[in-house]
Amino acid sequence: MTTLSWIAVAVFTMAYVLIATEKINRVAVALGGASIMLALGATDAEHAFFSEEAGIDWNVIFLLLGMMLIVGVLKHTGLFEYVAIWSAKKARGRPFPIMVILLVVTGVVSAALDNVTTVLLVAPVTLLVCERLGVPPVPFLIAEVLASNIGGTATLVGDPPNIIIASRSGLTFNDFLSVLAPFVLVVLIVLVLLCRIMFRKAFRYDAERVKQVMALRESDAIRDPRLVVISLVVLGAVLVAFGLHTVLHLEPSVVALLGGLLLLALSRLDATEVAKDVEWPTLVFFAGLFVMVGGLVETGVIDTLARSATGAVEGKLWPATMLMLWASAGLSAIVDNIPYVATMSPIVSELVNAEGGLGKAQVLWWALAIGADLGGNATAVGASANVVVLGIAERAGHRISFWGFTKYGLVVTVISVALAVPYLWLRFF
Repeated sequence: MTTLSWIAVAVFTMAYVLIATEKINRVAVALGGASIMLALGATDAEHAFFSEEAGIDWNVIFLLLGMMLIVGVLKHTGLFEYVAIWSAKKARGRPFPIMVILLVVTGVVSAALDNVTTVLLVAPVTLLVCERLGVPPVPFLIAEVLASNIGGTATLVGDPPNIIIASRSGLTFNDFLSVLAPFVLVVLIVLVLLCRIMFRKAFRYDAERVKQVMALRESDAIRDPRLVVISLVVLGAVLVAFGLHTVLHLEPSVVALLGGLLLLALSRLDATEVAKDVEWPTLVFFAGLFVMVGGLVETGVIDTLARSATGAVEGKLWPATMLMLWASAGLSAIVDNIPYVATMSPIVSELVNAEGGLGKAQVLWWALAIGADLGGNATAVGASANVVVLGIAERAGHRISFWGFTKYGLVVTVISVALAVPYLWLRFF
């Protein structure tokens, strides 16, 4: 690697340490690191702002913005309160069954939608349920974001890295469903069991609060029935358009932004008030993080690491599979998995072709997908959904620290990736 490559690594490492130790606000760190990368020439304005491989992923930014606008309007309808009361009553006010309901919903919906969209919809409901029952919301939010990343692994559209892999490999929606969905189902069950152990202190039962919740009527929570109908129609149209992405030829970001702006216009609400619900610091943090990772891509750091790792085991399929699985999980824990997978895909394609291109050799694609998708659970900045939930929690007055998330995420990641080892062996070897 060149001198500039090492400098880029040093800048990224320092920024990551500051984010992890929380000595400085994470938004300030991300913007500062991005500015240094630009000033040093590790990347430039053209790549930072206009490159799909090494710049700000505007599709992610505008997808988030559009969905945040939709959620901002939904907050004014009372629909979240309705769902919160309904789920609490279904579980008879018992915290752990409520968590299981929310985890299952999050995991299943994340397989059909982008996991960021899912947590944007589920997190407000969670905050309201916990407030009603007097239980701490942080364990519920952490568990849900872990479930969203796991559930998103199951399908081609569930997580952006899977879309990149499908494009490069030629694997179909049914291929992803048949290979990954059974494994994801097992991991979700294991996650439920782990949550029962990891968050056992959060499942306190307040009989008086439960009694009050059971006496509530869900219908009373709806403040604007007209807006509920409009919001659900617009949201439904957005979700259908997501599913018809290949037919409509509209990027999900465009669909989300159009949906958000249309709903805002139809709602007759004050746009300034709705805009206050947008997680602006989260969007800015993403932008800075994308530029920093782009500096690593542009200076060849990620490419060098990837080629060194895969070159060491070329021609040895099982060792290559294991290295791909664990290296992808480790790297996706510290850098966004989208640019990582974009960099690795052509290298994996070469390895698969060298091994015959079909049959058993396809295991390398699945190792990449599982490692990159599940590795995002390991740290607070490993996946987009993690960052979004941390932002939502902080705005609600329930700050989740970097290590507060990571100490649970790391355990879940190690166990879930370890489960992939026997699964891949039995399935392909």
